[in-house]
Amino acid sequence: MISPKTADRIATAVFSAIAGFFVLLLLGLLGYIFYRGLPVIDWHFLTSPPKTMESGGGVGIQLFNTVYVLVLSLLITVPLGVGGGIYLAEFARRGPFTELVRLAVEVLASLPSIVVGLFGFLVFVYYTGWKFTLLGGALALTIFNLPLIVRVTEDALRAVPRDQREASLALGVTRWHTVVHVLLPSAVPGILTGIILASGRAFGEAAALMFTAGMTTLPLDFSDWNPFSPSSPLSPMRPGEVLSVHIWKLNAESLVPDRLRISDGASALLVLVVLLYNVIARWIGRAFYRRLTASE
Repeated sequence: MISPKTADRIATAVFSAIAGFFVLLLLGLLGYIFYRGLPVIDWHFLTSPPKTMESGGGVGIQLFNTVYVLVLSLLITVPLGVGGGIYLAEFARRGPFTELVRLAVEVLASLPSIVVGLFGFLVFVYYTGWKFTLLGGALALTIFNLPLIVRVTEDALRAVPRDQREASLALGVTRWHTVVHVLLPSAVPGILTGIILASGRAFGEAAALMFTAGMTTLPLDFSDWNPFSPSSPLSPMRPGEVLSVHIWKLNAESLVPDRLRISDGASALLVLVVLLYNVIARWIGRAFYRRLTASE
């Protein structure tokens, strides 16, 4: 018969070992990717365009496309996702319609990437006549990220202490005023975590963007910032290959002699961008939370 104290020690050791395994796994993956890719990254690699048949190309345009399609996706996803979460947490009444909304969110969250990509190709490329566009890629990413942000927003709002909600309503203010000025500021860290998780998936998504944003990179004029110009980098209606698609393409069908070197550098660069984005987003989130709640 094992004593409770011994059982507690065994459980602590088992869970510590599991946590250590995940840390070692992450460090091993990052170490391998950085060992292969960091020597490749330099200013020329970050700013030069890719080459189709010659060695020495970079990933400047793919890096810009990756960040730009993420921004487009967040501009669409965050208002819709936060709004849906607010509705489910504060305004929805129990009934068939609310259950249908929750079922739709769950189904969207479980859709395979390739299915979303083919759906995006059918709707955003074929039926609309847009062809391959960054906007179509952003809308496909929205299908992925919308359920996550809805659920995270709902959970973050429900986690706010009930006393805060009741104290605000007791002062006679409206429910909407309570949501905007009391609940949302307290839920900012949780909502921000959901946005970061959604952004991480957008950085690494390839299948859906392959069928919607395309696998080509047109020459861009970085002196033209008119979003309606087809050669402008800000045009959402142009095709744009992102880093994850570029990595797949290099390893699958590229004829570039140094494709493995570029693939290693692009992989390390993609991981660095994700890490940097996480750090900056969390720093901005903490500053925003302190400003809204006047906390230290």
